Amino acid sequence: MLVRDAMSTVVLTIGPTHTLRKAAALMSVRGIGAAVVLDPDGSGIGILTERDILNSIGLGQDPDTERAQAHTTTDVVFAAPAWTLEEAAQAMAHGGFRHLIVLDRGEPAGIVSVRDIIRCWAPQRQPAPA
Repeated sequence: MLVRDAMSTVVLTIGPTHTLRKAAALMSVRGIGAAVVLDPDGSGIGILTERDILNSIGLGQDPDTERAQAHTTTDVVFAAPAWTLEEAAQAMAHGGFRHLIVLDRGEPAGIVSVRDIIRCWAPQRQPAPA
């Protein structure tokens, strides 16, 4: 199975000046754990995850004043739609993250998460009857 078969094609895109509270609210409404941060004047494409927001709040930072750009991962590993789920899982395990932005022709086409991969593998990975 390929990344294109598992990825979510509905991608939340935010700007670098969104507050963490606004980003969290948008993520919550959509039931997702990551947003693509587009900064055409800066670092390009990055990702802000629920973990980034949690870490900021855990440090006592104010989600109403903290901006996405200060918490965005810009050293991103991107997946291609034609990657296998094994390749995506290996990249996630190696990098220690749970989401990959999927690029198609240089543009965000989706996000694949550990949850997406598990959802695809679970029916296929049933134990053999005894």
